[in-house]
Amino acid sequence: MKIAFFTEGGYSGKIPRNHPNIRTELAWMCTLEANHYNIHNGVIDDNYDLGICIIPKKNPQFDIDRIRKNCKQVASMQEGPHWYFQDYPLDKQIWYYNILQEMDFLFVHNEIDKKYYRGLTNKECKILPSLMIEDEIDSHTLTHKNDRKNIIIGGNFCSWYGGFDSYIVAQEANCPIYIPSMGRKIEGEEQMPRINHLPYMNWTQWINTLSQFKYGIHLMRTHAAGTFALNCAYLGIPCIGYEGLDTQEKCHPSLTIELGNLASAKEKLILLKTDKDYYKECSESAKLNYKQYYYEDKFNTTWKKQFKIS
Repeated sequence: MKIAFFTEGGYSGKIPRNHPNIRTELAWMCTLEANHYNIHNGVIDDNYDLGICIIPKKNPQFDIDRIRKNCKQVASMQEGPHWYFQDYPLDKQIWYYNILQEMDFLFVHNEIDKKYYRGLTNKECKILPSLMIEDEIDSHTLTHKNDRKNIIIGGNFCSWYGGFDSYIVAQEANCPIYIPSMGRKIEGEEQMPRINHLPYMNWTQWINTLSQFKYGIHLMRTHAAGTFALNCAYLGIPCIGYEGLDTQEKCHPSLTIELGNLASAKEKLILLKTDKDYYKECSESAKLNYKQYYYEDKFNTTWKKQFKIS
């Protein structure tokens, strides 16, 4: 099956497995041996069985007929939470809805998104699981589990990432709190007590840095790719998060809480800190769940089943 991805990225061709910044969408392209093209312009120089469009958030409008000329089927891949398009002006909301109706089917992140888009469009919806390509991760550079310390929260203080909820809960650990630098950073975050911002870094550097931490908290109300919970699971870092995110629910089931239940989140963090057996159980099960649900071989097997590829 020949596949092409279309995004706002300015690069073209295939993604090498040793790419230093092989975040989720690049990992999909890599494992599916897909070619990449810019979604807005440029020559599409081959024909494909399937074209997957990741519609840009800031500049969503594109010419689907240009893509259809070279692709037997065209599907969209969810970018961000399913509701984000409703922040557009009304004319762009209508355009977005109409372009989904022109797709042969839709790829989504989570079971909850599948229900939403199926109800919105009456289209067939398939989950495209988040993915890690592990080739460039050097186990010798990762921090050993016995040397891990401190806590990291998965997003900053804008409503998109729910960082304030995570910050309040994280204080129960009574240790320095770290936070990754992100595009939606808001003014004043640096002045918050105990908060330490990590610098911007590529994906491989991120995995090495994440391995230093003992606890993860990501109380993100937004349902998207769930890469923070996934990366924590790969490293065996227990991660507390809200339900509705597939990577959280599958990799960290005993640390998944109902939306807004900060009291439960605090209880789980205290238990992780005070009960070594509970911490060990959560850590080991996270790694096992990662291998069961999100290992690259599992991704490829699921993909072949969906499209009946022998």
